[in-house]
Order: sequence, then structure tokens, then C-alpha cells
Amino acid sequence: MAGRPPTTAASATTTDDEVPVEADLPEPEGAAEREPGSAAAAGIRRLAERFGPALALYGAVKLAGFAAFMWLLETNGHYLTNDPRFGGGAHPWDVLGSWDGLWYQRVAHEGYDPQLIPEQGFFSIKQNSAAFFPLYPGLIRLVSNLGLGLYGSGMLVSIVASFIAAAGIFAVVSKLYGRRAGVIAAGLWAAFPGSGVEWAVYSESVFVALAAWACYFVVDRNWLSAAVVTFMAGLARPSSVPLIAGVALAAAIALWKRSDGVAGPLTAILLPPVGCLGYLAWVGYRMGHLDGYITLQRGGWLHFFDWGRYTLRAATNVLRGESDYLFTYPTEDLIAVLVLLALPILLVALLSERPPLVLTVYTVGTLVMVLGSQQMFGTLSRFVLPIFPLLIPLAVALARVRLRNLATVLGVAALSSGWYAGYVIFQLGIP
Repeated sequence: MAGRPPTTAASATTTDDEVPVEADLPEPEGAAEREPGSAAAAGIRRLAERFGPALALYGAVKLAGFAAFMWLLETNGHYLTNDPRFGGGAHPWDVLGSWDGLWYQRVAHEGYDPQLIPEQGFFSIKQNSAAFFPLYPGLIRLVSNLGLGLYGSGMLVSIVASFIAAAGIFAVVSKLYGRRAGVIAAGLWAAFPGSGVEWAVYSESVFVALAAWACYFVVDRNWLSAAVVTFMAGLARPSSVPLIAGVALAAAIALWKRSDGVAGPLTAILLPPVGCLGYLAWVGYRMGHLDGYITLQRGGWLHFFDWGRYTLRAATNVLRGESDYLFTYPTEDLIAVLVLLALPILLVALLSERPPLVLTVYTVGTLVMVLGSQQMFGTLSRFVLPIFPLLIPLAVALARVRLRNLATVLGVAALSSGWYAGYVIFQLGIP
């Protein structure tokens, strides 16, 4: 019996039809991702699913406001008679490269020659391009190698950076307060006071992109990324100081608690100030004055920290219908007063949401810098544009409303922003 062949079906001879072929076998899990290009495509799909709604809303709101802005410029026509340096040009969109935009293009083309040259008259120091931090003009020069020219390169950098900023704002808000609030926050930033410079030859979009992602990396406890991004922000604008302080303080607490090791938090404390301080030190060295940058800002632009005296004087003058203060632009200054009155409301609402320390320090610190300095009062709406955490309470509140009502709010804000955030500051004031 032991040598008798088996007679069961299981041991019967297998036919050709029953032989399993390779095509019939189930595909190993993850095999698709291992095919050439499929991993990249899957990554793009994931990014599109995550950021697509926020970027689409930002783009729609921003495009509506931009179209309204261009329509106002075209129908008014003052850009045709204005000096090309000050809101003029052959086409409406040329306005977007005037004012500070010309300075950034000059730096991209010629580089820096930091000097303190005395002048007689309204300004005691001749204006010098060293007042403008190097990251944005450096990006313009890099992109200009594509053949777009300085204006086209500046616009491309700003527009791309604005979408990166919107993605960063979405990332921060959605992580803390939910996806719907994050999408709405990205849309709100497109219509924020001063948002007209987001699509212009100005550095705000680049700086906000870096600030938003730096805050996200801190919230996500990715200290090395936070350190590098904040370092880059320090090369973009002097308003990076509160961001650097917020990142460093959050990192110091993590270091003290030993919750994330030593290397990451320590890097986030030591690296970020190098960018900002390094540029200020270089400018001071080239000028032969340690405080050369501050001297240039004070004498060449009348910008300096005065503990809020100028802001108070300008605001009270506007409220009384008077103009006994420097840099008077009635319509722009009225918008600035409305923004000024809204700031404490937004700040209290933000603090009631108990935001992370980095957002609190960045917000409060930037407000102190902006409100405590003498500058053109009408530019207040632009200088508070980087304080994206102020959008959080609005986004959280709007996340509870119906889609139809939300569309109405954002639609009206989008079209209105073409006037108050674009036309007013570029044509009725100074951006």
C-alpha cells in the first residue's frame, strides 16, 4: 500500500489550463509605486489632494481681486500720466513694478553699493538700495536667466511664492483647527488688506511663504527645517525679527524640556538670526557704521522706531479730519485707520483660540514693530499683511457657515480687495 500511487483529485495530473501564469498572480502591495514615474505621480496626487482646494480657492479669490484692480486702473487711466517710478507705465500692469518694485529690480540688475550720503532737504540721507534685503532681488536675478526680464521675473517669483504662502497658511491652520478652516484661511489671505502686493514686484509673498512654513515646521516639531526656512526669511525682510524670536523661543522650551533632543532645537536657536544679522552687519561694514542700516532707514526714508507716537498722531488726525502729520494720503490713511481699529479685535480673538507660542510671538512682535514705528501711515495695511495668524479666528468662524454664505463673503471680499488692497495703495497712496 505504501508504494501505491495516490488516486485523489488533489494529486491528479495538472492540465495546461490549470497551470497558474504570472499574469494571474495578485500584484504585490506597492508594486505600482515601484514602477518608473509612478512614485512621483502618486506623490503629486497626494499633494494635489491635500493642497488643491486651498490653492484653488486662493487663486480664485486673488484672480477676482486682481481683475478688479486692473479694471480700475484701466478705466481711470492715471497710470498713463503718472511717473513710471511712482505708479505709472504704458500698461496697467506696469504699475505693479513701480515704487519699491523699481528698487528690487535695480538690486537684481546692479547689486549693492551701500553708502551713507548726506543730503539737504526733506531727507537727510540719500536713499540707497541697501535698505532692501537681498533674498527677493536675488531670486529675481536667478529667474531672469530664463529670459523673462527683471519685471517678468519679479512677477513670476511673487506669484509662485504667493501660492507657496497660501499652502503654508493652509498647512498651519488645518493642522491646528481643521481642514475646512485651513482652506478658508488661504482664501482670506488673498483678500487681506494690503494683499495687492502679493502679485507685484514686492517681497511680501516670498517672506510670508517662508514665515508660514517656518511656523508649520515648529508646530510639527521639525526643528531643522524650521531653522533653515527661518534663516532664509531673515534674508528677506527686517520684519523677520519677530519670527526669529518666536522660533527660537519655541525651540528653547523644547530644548529645556528635552522633548526633541538637542541638535534640532539648538540649530533652530542659533541658525535663524545669522541671515538677518549677517546682512545688517555686512551693510554696516560697507558703510563704515555699525548701525548703517538703521541710519539709512531713518535718514533716507524717515522710518524708525518711535514707540508708536507717529501711528497715534496720524490716526487721531484722520479721525478728526485733519492732516497735521507726515505722508498724508487721505483715502489710503482712512483704510489704515480701519485696519488699525480691527487689529485689537483680531488679536483678542486669536489669543482666545490659544495658538502655539511661535504664532503668538510672531503676531505680537510684528504688531509691536509695525505700530511702534514711524513710516507712511497708509502702508499699515501692507505691513500687517505678513501677520497671517490674525486670519485664524475669521477662518474658524467662517468654517461654520454654509457654503453659499461663505461664497458670498469671499466673493465680495475678493472684488473689494481690488480697490482697497490694490488700487488704493498703488494709485491713491504709496504701497
